[in-house]
Amino acid sequence: MNDTLLLLGFATTPLELISFVLALTTVALNIRQNHWAWLFAIISSAAYGFVFFESRLYGDMALQLLFISVSFWGWYQWLHPASGGKTLPVTRLDGRGWLACAAGWLAGFLLIAWLLTTTDTDVPHADGFLTAGSLVGQFLLSRKKLENWIAWIIVDVLYVWLYVHKGLTLTAVLYAFFVVMAVIGLLAWKKSAPAAPDAMVLK
Repeated sequence: MNDTLLLLGFATTPLELISFVLALTTVALNIRQNHWAWLFAIISSAAYGFVFFESRLYGDMALQLLFISVSFWGWYQWLHPASGGKTLPVTRLDGRGWLACAAGWLAGFLLIAWLLTTTDTDVPHADGFLTAGSLVGQFLLSRKKLENWIAWIIVDVLYVWLYVHKGLTLTAVLYAFFVVMAVIGLLAWKKSAPAAPDAMVLK
């Protein structure tokens, strides 16, 4: 059912290919601030969970489960902002927000990398660092913070290397696309974000 196949010279599987298309659709809708992106994110994360399990990327597999949970919350946040408006506006992080994100990324990296050393993965530190960074990016995306795209640019560039290393060539190509799309998203959201930073409120 999920046997290896060749697509344009790339070795892939039907499940990885489906996940690839769903993930691209998710990011494209995020750039347009379309709330249906969250539905595609949920389905894509479920599909990629199986792909990463087969590749022994357990941090990334667990990340997909967290993405599914956070996606439901993010979907609600976008449609029911605490401000009472119709949709959640794009805002920027203030200094405390930047510090909180950096601290969260570091703490997440230390914890996840430590947990992954107890598994048979061969990349516990890389997987842990990128899993923690992805959680930070997903949280910022859920709150429509402009800086989510910066987090994704950093993470996606490094993921290209990781997936090439793990033989997930099509997924590496996908994340190369993600880097370009994240830059587009940053520029697009920057037009609608206010110049002054806003506190990162957890509501």
